[in-house]
Amino acid sequence: MKQIFQDLKAGDTLVMDVPCPNVKPGYLLIQTTTSLVSAGTERMLLDFGKANLLDKARQQPDKVRMVIDKVRADGLMPTMDAVRHKLDQPLPMGYSNAGVVVAVGAAVNDFCVGDRVVSNGKHAEIVCVPANLCAKIPEGVSDDAAAFTVIGAIALQGIRLAQPTLGETVVVTGLGLIGLFAVQLLRAHGCRVLGIDLDPEKLDLAKTFGAETVDLSRGADPVAAAMAFSSGRGVDAVLLTASTTSHEPVKQAAHMCRKRGRIVLVGVVGLELSRADFYEKELTFQVSCSYGPGRYDPLYEEGGQDYPIGFVRWTEQRNFEAVLGLLGDARLNVTPLISHRFSLDQAQKAYELVGSKEPSLGILLKYPEPQEKSSEELLRKTVSITASKGGTVRPIDIVSVGVIGSGNYATQVLIPAFKQTGVFLQSIASSGGASGVHAGQKFGFQESTTDSAGLLEQKGINTVVVTTRHDSHARYVCQALEQGKHVFVEKPLALRREELAEIADVHRKHQDLLLMVGFNRRFSPHVQKVKSLLEPVNEPKSFIMTVNAGVIPPEHWTQDPAVGGGRIIGEACHFIDLLRFLAGSSILSIQAMMIGPVAGLAVRSDKVSFSLSFADGSIGTVHYLANGHKSFPKERLEVFCAGRILQLDNFRQLRGFGWPGFSKMNLWRQDKGQAACVAAFVKAIREGQPSPIPFEELHEVTRATFDVMHAIGQG
Repeated sequence: MKQIFQDLKAGDTLVMDVPCPNVKPGYLLIQTTTSLVSAGTERMLLDFGKANLLDKARQQPDKVRMVIDKVRADGLMPTMDAVRHKLDQPLPMGYSNAGVVVAVGAAVNDFCVGDRVVSNGKHAEIVCVPANLCAKIPEGVSDDAAAFTVIGAIALQGIRLAQPTLGETVVVTGLGLIGLFAVQLLRAHGCRVLGIDLDPEKLDLAKTFGAETVDLSRGADPVAAAMAFSSGRGVDAVLLTASTTSHEPVKQAAHMCRKRGRIVLVGVVGLELSRADFYEKELTFQVSCSYGPGRYDPLYEEGGQDYPIGFVRWTEQRNFEAVLGLLGDARLNVTPLISHRFSLDQAQKAYELVGSKEPSLGILLKYPEPQEKSSEELLRKTVSITASKGGTVRPIDIVSVGVIGSGNYATQVLIPAFKQTGVFLQSIASSGGASGVHAGQKFGFQESTTDSAGLLEQKGINTVVVTTRHDSHARYVCQALEQGKHVFVEKPLALRREELAEIADVHRKHQDLLLMVGFNRRFSPHVQKVKSLLEPVNEPKSFIMTVNAGVIPPEHWTQDPAVGGGRIIGEACHFIDLLRFLAGSSILSIQAMMIGPVAGLAVRSDKVSFSLSFADGSIGTVHYLANGHKSFPKERLEVFCAGRILQLDNFRQLRGFGWPGFSKMNLWRQDKGQAACVAAFVKAIREGQPSPIPFEELHEVTRATFDVMHAIGQG
């Protein structure tokens, strides 16, 4: 299938052939008939892509601060690599989609195959969208009109926050698509509306919808016009639907409002507020969030948990339905808003128009009719990449790799590390398809797919790399081993004891296959040096591992006990493995404490201190803390033994105190051992050697993470 992307590095619009996404539980698979280009939002993305690196930085000062913090913590080169990697990923475009349901995921009860629906799906022939972000199109509403639903819902949510009442005076500043929708919706509320813009054609449209207008291109004073419009009282509310960096729209809104007036920001404008303007009138200012309640709530959007209508009358889905109802009743007229239509194959022309100075408003993309493409062609889950460019002959008896998962860590770290070893990159699987195609083209895979089961069954693949979300690790490990594949899985190995027991059972039956977890810290040059220094010391050691973990929002998937397992199981396993490696001795006991309440199992604990005792008498303490400052090293290891000390900061600087012949080891750039970890795994496969980390240690470390969580839960 075809999908539209924006190249953030060069600013080009790309129409790529990608595999059809899988339908997930709680989701719908939709064949697109029409989608709407959001000129405002998508023009901003075009402009950002075409800007040079300095201008990109100026447009995103918050991101610049993050980059500076990363430079301080990890060094310049790793940070630049991360920035380049981020800009290298093409961005899927679009969020206003109309089409027909072709598949329904588990736990979806309100939709059927064949339903005409709207969604916030991308510009793609097939989209996979959560059911709570879809709504049925009423009979009598065309696909062209329905494609405006999401834009209409954005305007509607802003109006709901403004709480207009019959007869009030409302100003709409910015008469793009959202502004013109807002004019019609406010008129339907019984409000008098004043529209403000620079474009005479948009002002004329606003007049046809019943608004009075102010033409800024002729030097009109918007504040004076608003005061005259409101008979000198000041308007009741202002809806800011413009897109500008100027602070003037907010300042003007404050001046034209009556006492206790309301200002709602729907668009993007400068936000330098004057306290005096707002203080004297006791004005209310609010920013509207997209389509309404539920937006950016993963439990609502991805988990399918609707808000009770008695408590939240208008969710984003119910806002979609309200707009569709108004379209069906002919209270909203979108026909005058359509300025251009392009076929999907002409998408690049459509975006050239968006980026040009030529007047445009509602740009519709039209997709092939169902009969024009076979379902097999549209729904195919694998696309050829390297093979389509002439093919590559795969040598016999080499490491042939299939990768499941194409997220950030996989594409920035793991796949490049595997490529460096000279393995044959056969297939990469991703749930959505787009990221897999990009990774496949970038690293030279033969194919990209959304069919993970098919990848596991491929006879030509002898090694599987699993880089998916944590809840799928155990399942893929077992399936890959049962298919006769060597397995490299990102941490953690499992989220629950039952999963770990199942892996142990399967591994016992396939001991000729290598199973490796990405515990890379033990392979870093600094840790290898520490290990060599400790080898001759025949006495117990004391290890102190301080992890300045930083805050992750509680709604992030890694914090979800069912998906990510929490930060101890999901990340602190690295440091248990590191201390286990350096001690060179099995873990005997575990104690743990956390900051804050300890009632129940504290799955989201990220301010924890736990101690390990080892069979040789060594002890280790891990302080895993999310309440520190980012100027402090993210990872610090200290080792005390034999009257000497070793201190490792951020895998960049190792210092020795009292060590004969050793005082320090510095690297130009941070090295956490990822490449060496992968290289050791591939070397073991090629040479028929045991896994670089014995399975017994993988099992022991994973079990220890569960024991830490149990100890926290017990208080």
